[in-house]
Amino acid sequence: MTEKGVEIAPASGKLGILLVGLGAVSTTFVAGVEAIRKGNAKPIGSLTQMGTIRLGKRTDNNCPKIKDFVPLAGLDDIVFGAWDIFADSAYEAALHAGVLEKSLVEDLREQLDSLKPMEAVFSQNYVKRLNGTNVKNGKNKMELAEQIIKDIADFKAEKGCDRLVIVWAASTEIFLEIGDVHQTIEAFEKGLYDDDAGIAPSMIYAYAAIKSGVPFANGAPNLTVDIPALTKLAEQNGVPICGKDFKTGQTFMKTIIAPGLKSRMLGLEGWYSTNILGNRDGEVLDDPESFKTKEESKLSVLEHILQPDVYPDLYKDFSHVVRINYYPPRGDNKEGWDAIDIFGWLGYKMQIKIDFMCRDSILAAPLCLDLALFMDLAQRAKMKGIQEWLSFYFKAPQTAPGLYPEHDIFIQLMKLKNTLRHLKGEDLITHLGLEYYD
Repeated sequence: MTEKGVEIAPASGKLGILLVGLGAVSTTFVAGVEAIRKGNAKPIGSLTQMGTIRLGKRTDNNCPKIKDFVPLAGLDDIVFGAWDIFADSAYEAALHAGVLEKSLVEDLREQLDSLKPMEAVFSQNYVKRLNGTNVKNGKNKMELAEQIIKDIADFKAEKGCDRLVIVWAASTEIFLEIGDVHQTIEAFEKGLYDDDAGIAPSMIYAYAAIKSGVPFANGAPNLTVDIPALTKLAEQNGVPICGKDFKTGQTFMKTIIAPGLKSRMLGLEGWYSTNILGNRDGEVLDDPESFKTKEESKLSVLEHILQPDVYPDLYKDFSHVVRINYYPPRGDNKEGWDAIDIFGWLGYKMQIKIDFMCRDSILAAPLCLDLALFMDLAQRAKMKGIQEWLSFYFKAPQTAPGLYPEHDIFIQLMKLKNTLRHLKGEDLITHLGLEYYD
């Protein structure tokens, strides 16, 4: 060990996980945790539950599970809550989403039926393809934020929770750019009172979470907590925040393939990506303004990984096209096609084709679990503000001002595990092989 590590408060008592949106992702997540708690399934896809971490030299053969190495909340200590624009219970919402087999949902009916969503903050101005009735009313956005703050406090008290985490798993909002209202806490709070159009519902949830001292993770690409005002507020209030837009299907593939091409100094002429998706997310993204939000998140990945300014002979002016098409028959089973045009020695051209027939919510659910548990760990370790070590989970990692985001999934995983080693005072792994020179 290099040092004593960081003092981490124990994960005692109940952890409340509040989900914004009780649709396909959230119900798949909740049902999965309930099935695992009953012993009917395994937490496949969850780094916190199944992943290991190497400590010391390779010859030490010391690789405990992450959940045994750092003090994470146990699955039996999790309590779920949610907001949604539809009043359906988690049971009804899971049946409607159609992700899970009906027999599994029926087996969990008692647990899922007990999760009924609170009224949501919602405006169709920001998600134009949806409209619900389970919606809060208020004279301005500040009053809506205060209602969310009250929901958070009431849930914590009623469920006897010691700690809370909030995860945005709702639909993608329209594209917004950072403006004056987002620059300072004072400007943002004035904007809440003034019903400023630059403040979307997701920002209201993020503000309420941070004011309540609750960590906040954003599973969608909308501009939310990644504005100067809320980043500063999180720092001031000692609240962990992180990136946005769960890295699940096509972008997950890009962050695996692109680092491999770059590591071998193979060039890229173009990368064409298209998706078909038939669930509520696909319907929302059929709106051009919501699609632009998603497009911005997906397009930035290759630029940051390949660094065309550093390697102009290989990556300058490569073509990168992203398309998402709403196709109802496919439901939650998203299909992503990638046509990748590369070149190698002497400029000879080659092609890579990928057809990833994935299940969007099945990939996203374990990310919800990991982020909730790691954000809770961060808060108990007094890690405030942006948690860049959680970039592993996002298409759009949040970084400190002036730093470009790291998108290479292998570097992200190393950073995550080294952060855990640091917290526990263990030597960081650099892969230099210096143990042979002891």
